[in-house]
Amino acid sequence: MQNLKWVLNLLFVSSLVHNFVHSSSQQVICSSQDRETLLGFKSSIIQDTTGVLDSWVGKDCCNGDWEGVQCNPATGKVTGLVLQSPVNEPTLYMKGTLSPSLGNLRSLELLFITGNKFIAGSIPNSFSNLTSLRQLILDDNSLQGNVPFALGHLPLLETLSLAGNRFSGLVPASFGSLRSLTTMNLARNSFSGPIPVTFKNLLKLENLDLSSNLLSGPFPDFIGQFQNLTNLYLSSNRLSGVLPVSVYGLRKLQSMSLERNGLTGPLSDRISNLKSLTSLQLSGNKFIGHIPASITQLQNLWSLNLSRNQFSDPLPAVVGRGFPSLLSIDLSYNNLNLGAIPSWIRDKQLSDINLAGCKLRGTFPKLTRPTALTSLDLSDNFLTGDVSAFLTSMTNLQKVKLSKNQLRFDLSKLKLPEGVASIDLSSNLVTGSLSSLLNNKTSSFLEEIHLTNNQISGRIPDFGESLNLKVLNIGSNKISGQIPSSISNLVELVRLDISRNHITGVIPQTLGQLAQLKWLDVSINALTGRIPDSLLNIKTIKHASFRANRLCGLIPQGRPFNIFPAAAYLHNLCLCGKPLPACRKTMK
Repeated sequence: MQNLKWVLNLLFVSSLVHNFVHSSSQQVICSSQDRETLLGFKSSIIQDTTGVLDSWVGKDCCNGDWEGVQCNPATGKVTGLVLQSPVNEPTLYMKGTLSPSLGNLRSLELLFITGNKFIAGSIPNSFSNLTSLRQLILDDNSLQGNVPFALGHLPLLETLSLAGNRFSGLVPASFGSLRSLTTMNLARNSFSGPIPVTFKNLLKLENLDLSSNLLSGPFPDFIGQFQNLTNLYLSSNRLSGVLPVSVYGLRKLQSMSLERNGLTGPLSDRISNLKSLTSLQLSGNKFIGHIPASITQLQNLWSLNLSRNQFSDPLPAVVGRGFPSLLSIDLSYNNLNLGAIPSWIRDKQLSDINLAGCKLRGTFPKLTRPTALTSLDLSDNFLTGDVSAFLTSMTNLQKVKLSKNQLRFDLSKLKLPEGVASIDLSSNLVTGSLSSLLNNKTSSFLEEIHLTNNQISGRIPDFGESLNLKVLNIGSNKISGQIPSSISNLVELVRLDISRNHITGVIPQTLGQLAQLKWLDVSINALTGRIPDSLLNIKTIKHASFRANRLCGLIPQGRPFNIFPAAAYLHNLCLCGKPLPACRKTMK
């Protein structure tokens, strides 16, 4: 999606330049009809916290004062409307609908209304009157229903982007009439049915993104006719069948993502014809057979993800100039029995290595160029040996996942590179105390610790203010002692799982200071006392479980704690109040 984002950013920047040029040159006053049309749109917006529409006053909508409005200085006709709310600022938005009056802006070339999650309703049929339109971008709103068939009657349209809404139904076959189209983005909606066969007419397409919908049927053969296609994103749909041979003729294709579909069959040796390919994402399908040796001839390929398919041994031999640009590889969860990390993976300067579930055995190998590595996933294998010695030279490592192996070591022996943000050693045979990992020397970069299902003992250590932990999963161990009141220092914590241990004492009041917490599991311990009402201060909580402890008293009577499933509180001494039966008067 990087290229498409670049296209949209360019459109926005160019619109600002366009606005400046028009507002600073001699021009006629804006068309009264266009002014009334804009005011019709303004009246359909019942709330505007951005303040943009407050600038829409006065008789001249083309003098530069009407924010987001662009005009032709010679005619006074509105040619552009750019209303973009920042997605990362939820307090800034417009609420309302798209007024059908916008269809009266017959000279409109650019319509850009994005990032308004409270603009709902449908696209008006009157938009088919915008025959001068070249860019229609309505991303990240809450528009819904079927897209009007008549939207396919815009002969000059070059960019159509409706991503991140709630559209449903079939993709209009009329879109196949948009022969000037270079970019189509319908991602993140609920479109269903097949990709229309009329799309075969879109021979100018450079960017096609239909990802994250409910599209079904076979992968269309006609996509192989799009000789200008640079980016193809069809991930997270229900497409089936084999990749047609024609696809391997897309010589300009740079990025192809077909993840999470039902595609099957082998990859063709013709994959080497995709000379421009830089990123190939095929995970979560049903591809079979050997990975073709010709794939190593892709000179520009830097990211290759073939995980969660049914590819089988042997891997292609990589010699000489094979995979010269490769930086990231993911072969996880196929029918591969590698035994050891292939030498060509060990020897390349890779930033990401993902070989989960590849039946790796024995001790950790030595990587020839470990300093480039930022992410490593060797989980769900049969690895043993010294983790610290393996990681010590990976000076740029940020994420490491070694869960579900046969690692047996004491946490006091673990030395993590300074920049590690996430460490996952779940489901191994790790022993020792958490204080070896969490102390006053712990890196501020460390955000996630996953140590579930090991043999860790000792107490939960005190937490210093310098920690930036967001995830602490230490369930299913042998940890004892109490939850320290200094838990409140973990102000960034989103997930806390200390279930299935031997933790005693009360739940500290200070736990209620974790304002970002979404997941809390303290089940199957020996906690006593009440569930503190201070937890009601956590407004973000989505899941909590207190079951199988020795807790007693009134459950905090506020949402969501009083509407969690009763199972979250069962098997305690005497908890009461919603969602459990009411307390006796002496228990409150």
